[in-house]
Amino acid sequence: MNILLINGPNLNLLGMREIDIYGEMTLSELEENLVLIAQNQGHKLLCIQTNAEHEIINAIHDAKLKNNISSIVINPGAFTHTSIAIRDALSGVEIPFYEVHISDINNRE
Repeated sequence: MNILLINGPNLNLLGMREIDIYGEMTLSELEENLVLIAQNQGHKLLCIQTNAEHEIINAIHDAKLKNNISSIVINPGAFTHTSIAIRDALSGVEIPFYEVHISDINNRE
């Protein structure tokens, strides 16, 4: 199974910003760990991070059109509450997706 992991705005700063909320692990370290876990389960994990909404949308479209992705895991970051376009893209490709967050967004925003 091919899985796409999308991390949105500011997640490239993991381990460097708001350590009390997000911890000390960098995005690279997190991705390396997740790739190994996926491999151990017989899956392939493709990881991307971008601060640009249109690049997230393009990655979602490419998941359907080019990359033979079976499921998407997305942490939309700051776009969580604001991007109708990302939600529409996820719905439009008809690939199962899971929204995840590092912190409890209900207690923060």
